[in-house]
Amino acid sequence: MELELIENLTSFQQLEREWNQLLLKSASHVPFLRHEFLSCWWQTLGGGEWEEGELYILTARDPSQQLQGIAPFFIHDKTLMFIGSYEISDYLDLIVPPDLSGPFIQILFDHLENQASRWEKIDLYNLKQETPTLPVLKKTAGEKGWETRDEVLQPAPCITLPKSWEEYLTGLENKHQHEIERKIRRAEGYFLPVGWYIVEREENLDGEMDDFLKLMAYHPEKADFLTDVMRSQLRKIVHTAFKADWIQLSFLTVGGKKAAGYLNFDYDNHLWVYNSGIDPTFENLSPGWVLLSYLIQWAIDQGRHSFDFMRGDERYKYRFGGVDRYVVRMQIERGSP
Repeated sequence: MELELIENLTSFQQLEREWNQLLLKSASHVPFLRHEFLSCWWQTLGGGEWEEGELYILTARDPSQQLQGIAPFFIHDKTLMFIGSYEISDYLDLIVPPDLSGPFIQILFDHLENQASRWEKIDLYNLKQETPTLPVLKKTAGEKGWETRDEVLQPAPCITLPKSWEEYLTGLENKHQHEIERKIRRAEGYFLPVGWYIVEREENLDGEMDDFLKLMAYHPEKADFLTDVMRSQLRKIVHTAFKADWIQLSFLTVGGKKAAGYLNFDYDNHLWVYNSGIDPTFENLSPGWVLLSYLIQWAIDQGRHSFDFMRGDERYKYRFGGVDRYVVRMQIERGSP
């Protein structure tokens, strides 16, 4: 393999087709590693999460110039981090097929060893605990005499979806099954009509995003999160992902008014729950629960394999049957010269 360093946006953008093709074979085939997601992230530095950074993407090619691996890094304060770190990207990783992770990480670390003036440590957030990248990073760093530390950051509950809604419900604890069914019945028997839909037309997307951001902002913490730059970041991601057909924006309506919304990634035959918003006016109807129930039914009917709640240990995720997996942070520091 031969490494190339990418340090400017133009060269980064030119990689889009090859990048996404390689991701299809990667050990971590997740939406947050799509080229369009990370390119949008870089252009606003995570919606203002970072004030500055230097692009430092390393690509590896075989003798026929086929792309074999990508380290999607940037440098902040002499620290190498994943592009996407770390608040708005639930899962991050190197982009490399499992059988090539060993040689790729070896030449990656050989390169970094010769670039000691550029960095002091590597700080990698939001790796899935089960990724095959982790043991290879530890082993290769150890062979270099570098120190590694990893810590569990958060659980990321996920539902493996069965073949039918009925099978899903019977797999839940009885009290949770009855709670979901009761809330659906109450909503469907409400004196105002209750419905839901998925946004399908791109020309409606800006207005629908206005409504979704308004729903998000009812929550005080999310209101603080939604700075002007972050709003711009989210809009950019939604538009680019919509064009590539892997975003899902849905709403529950009550009497024609939006009561709840979910922004999800519909990607690689899995549904990934990214963000949500609820109008407290309709809190008595539990609109978030009801819409989530409809979305799980939809995902089962469409043959999706899993319903991934991603990072966070909110109680409702477990009531819907979420089973914990975890994301971790790995830090690597060079030994004394």
